[in-house]
Amino acid sequence: MSSIVTYEYICRNPDIRTYIKNADAAVEAQGYTEHSFAHVEKSAATVEMILSTLNYPSRTIELGKIAAYLHDIGNVINRIDHAQSGAVMAFRLLDNLNMPAEEICAIISAIGNHDESTAQPLNAVSAALIIADKTDVRRSRVRNADMKSFDIHDRVNYAVEKSDLFFGADKTSLILELEIDTNIASVMEYFEIFLQRMMLCKRSAEFLGVKFRLRINGGEII
Repeated sequence: MSSIVTYEYICRNPDIRTYIKNADAAVEAQGYTEHSFAHVEKSAATVEMILSTLNYPSRTIELGKIAAYLHDIGNVINRIDHAQSGAVMAFRLLDNLNMPAEEICAIISAIGNHDESTAQPLNAVSAALIIADKTDVRRSRVRNADMKSFDIHDRVNYAVEKSDLFFGADKTSLILELEIDTNIASVMEYFEIFLQRMMLCKRSAEFLGVKFRLRINGGEII
């Protein structure tokens, strides 16, 4: 018998919290930026903002938030192909909770297609998750306390002093507005790391029927 699985329940589930904690520890050991609760909760909030603004049904929004919360658990296995392994893990978790198959499909397809190496916006949930994940650029994700040893990923994230994602007044465009300290990282370095991700956000926004725009230090880039 199917059951209604809520975002609140997923957030409280001790097994899921353990997977997220250990997945983040795994990427930290490899020198990556933060992928823990701050990232997945912010991703879930962004998915909610996007889908609610575009008037998607409340259950679609709930599924999007669940996908966002679970999207990086595959890192506990390996960073390589973590989207696919995370989708398989999420399938097992949600199937054991008797979630309807149709809802599981929406979530695992979003998780399995969120990494830029293989990403595709397949449905509203996956499109919103891609945007939410790829636009989470902020100084607080950098864990390395020694600026002298920063690699380009550390520098670019640390250089972001302000990051806002919002809809334009007419709701036809989704705007990522960044303020970057160019003494730490140049705009060119930002694009060296994030160009593929920003183009993926553009495709995902188009899937949702809106334009993606990028502003850096007041200038329109995309």
